Amino acid sequence: MKKSESVSVNGKNIYYESYGEGSPLIFLHGYSLSSKSWRPFVADFEKDYTVYLVDLTGHGQSDPFKEDLSIASVGEDVTALIDYLGLDKVKAIGFSFGGDVLYQVAMQKPDLIEAMITIGAVGTWTVEDFPQYHEGFKIENKANFPWLESSHKSDAQIKGIMDQFKNYIVSISNEELQQIKPEVMIIMGDDDEGMDFAEVARVKKNIPNSDVWILPDVSHSAHEGEYKEEFVTKAKRFLSKDR
Repeated sequence: MKKSESVSVNGKNIYYESYGEGSPLIFLHGYSLSSKSWRPFVADFEKDYTVYLVDLTGHGQSDPFKEDLSIASVGEDVTALIDYLGLDKVKAIGFSFGGDVLYQVAMQKPDLIEAMITIGAVGTWTVEDFPQYHEGFKIENKANFPWLESSHKSDAQIKGIMDQFKNYIVSISNEELQQIKPEVMIIMGDDDEGMDFAEVARVKKNIPNSDVWILPDVSHSAHEGEYKEEFVTKAKRFLSKDR
């Protein structure tokens, strides 16, 4: 590890770790995960980039939620962290919640992101459409989600993450998508029940520079498991393109 610290932005402490040397590459994790989930990928990218792993608002070693979850607000925290780091241009990879946050960052500060990859995210999602998730993801069922204990620093933080899941609602209009400047690679598994193919098609149609990669027989974590090596290869090729 090159560096780690907690930074005060927008009235809360946000934790990050950095590795390697080169142009900045930001990794954002899924909801209820932490930056630890991206550590297995550091070795694949740190020779070409300064890799930043961020604990998003309410997660990991960042402060617990102090207010209701807002994807736009989490995006503002990420933008503020990047400003603190003195980075004028970044590339970024976001999984699920992290991908939703990246779309917000791309709208909030249009010239900040040069290129970005989202996995299992298209910037519009609501827990209200998935009552089975909402009902199951509660503190009394914490034992069913073993990664929670290893990802977060306190039971209060875990409770906050589970309590705030009901507020996971984000929507991006066609007009907003059309204003997104970075080139975007949208990655999804064809068995991801949280991803609507019609919504993916809408996003692809409206983001000026976008590609879609759909992996067969894979659910939400399309970048892990059997496709990890291929994901790394494609991601590196995409991010290294001259723009």
